[in-house]
Amino acid sequence: MKTLPQNNYRSALETVRNLKQKYGKTWNSISPESAARMITQNRFRTGLDIAKYTAAIMRADMAAYDADSSNYTQSLGCWHGFVAQQNMIAVKKHHKTTSKSYLYLSGWMVAALRSEFGPLPDQSMHEKTSVPALIKEIYDFLRQADAIELNDLFRRLEFGEDVQSQIDNFETHIVPIIADIDAGFGNEEATYLLTKKMIEAGACAIQIENQVSDAKQCGHQDGKVTVPHEDFIAKINAIRYAFLELEVDDGIIVARTDSEGAGLTQKLPVSKVAGDLASQYLSFVEAEELEIYEAMEDDVLLKRDGKLVRPVRLANGLYKFKDGSNIDRVVLDCITSLQNGADLLWIETPTPNVKQIAHMVNRVKEVVPNAKLVYNNSPSFNWTLNFRNQAYEEMLAEGENMTAYDRNNLMSEEYDNTELCFLADEKIKTFQIDSAKEAGIFHHLITLPTYHTTALHMNDLSKGYFGEEGMLAYVKDVQRQEIRKGVACVKHQRMAGSNLGDDHKTFFAGEKALKAEGVNNTSNQFEVKKANVEHGCVA
Repeated sequence: MKTLPQNNYRSALETVRNLKQKYGKTWNSISPESAARMITQNRFRTGLDIAKYTAAIMRADMAAYDADSSNYTQSLGCWHGFVAQQNMIAVKKHHKTTSKSYLYLSGWMVAALRSEFGPLPDQSMHEKTSVPALIKEIYDFLRQADAIELNDLFRRLEFGEDVQSQIDNFETHIVPIIADIDAGFGNEEATYLLTKKMIEAGACAIQIENQVSDAKQCGHQDGKVTVPHEDFIAKINAIRYAFLELEVDDGIIVARTDSEGAGLTQKLPVSKVAGDLASQYLSFVEAEELEIYEAMEDDVLLKRDGKLVRPVRLANGLYKFKDGSNIDRVVLDCITSLQNGADLLWIETPTPNVKQIAHMVNRVKEVVPNAKLVYNNSPSFNWTLNFRNQAYEEMLAEGENMTAYDRNNLMSEEYDNTELCFLADEKIKTFQIDSAKEAGIFHHLITLPTYHTTALHMNDLSKGYFGEEGMLAYVKDVQRQEIRKGVACVKHQRMAGSNLGDDHKTFFAGEKALKAEGVNNTSNQFEVKKANVEHGCVA
């Protein structure tokens, strides 16, 4: 990720000094150094500043991936600003950079965790305004992470430490967000209006799917209904116009197709010329041949290959696609989206299988050679079972004796330390590398990881805390681990901005400032000797 150029500090310092000279004695209590420090710690003034900055990063990353597939990118889905903040703090701490690391905003998690209606299924029933609100919240927390870390560095500089280089080369926690707009929450005008709010909040990449807005389903559930290409293109156009209106010229559109698992359509588009997009879409609709006298009153009829056919229509008025047409529909969806303004693709698949993904992507690349995917490494997949099945097939094909394994029970714990398990786990480990190379996946994300980690950690903590371990369950498995692993949040007052606030109070009120720091602040208990810092403890 890009570093923050610290000529901002020197420029701000000069500006405030000039202003102080201009306004004379009335500004006597204003310190140019303190003001410049605050300006430096808050580089991004608006969400649009963030959207423009992160869009340029994504464009550069896409070009780097085109040149070398090992340059793929990753993200985790976050449902709260604090979760996103801790994600990026951890990435920066462990990997020394946030480069190639993004955040994902999942519509599923907004519905399940952020709606005023309470927990909802992933069916676009939540308030559309909750999506830009979460984007803004995430960037508020990331900006705070910048301010806290820079504030610590300025403090250390004041105490005589040589940290000027760290200040000058500071790397921001601000990273791109790929934001889920579901199916657009209405018609193309509604999509345009919501997109503007999302961009203004900071989103540089909008992901939209080709389902019907008012019948939207989670991509990993049944009952999905897609729209004709013309309808989807109108929404792609709406998103692009929103980017252009707000002068985020590099904005990214991720076009998702649910056609692999969708068997229904709500509309029959109007074909004007044989072989046009509408005609191709209609060719996938299942229909039965009939004579005109067999048609019922008010039947919908089509002419196909010189014959009269009646599309299969369900009791709810939806039309059925031909069985086995799903992959062809996916390929056509992808090609059409890329040829009409989309930048990246998203294909929902039933399992995480590199060969199956590559089969579809390679067909798209025959028409659009630089086609790239954003791929959902979804918790809806049983990864263990899927890859044990793949490993089983591979071992069987190589002639290995598989009688020790029950093919119908490969998830069993008894196989956890077997050759099958080790092979499957290695395939899971290299899945992102392999699929980035073989299946055109530019960006790997997990939609709901923090939903599941929260549930898992609460399960483990609750078991011990409300059981025989009592307080030891928290101390041993949470606080002590925070200390041992150097998790900054162990000093939660600092992470919430207490030290930052104390410094601001000092800027504002001088010696009269009432500060939270002092001998009676219990956070002092977490200060450790400098000698221990290199061992991963909190300084």
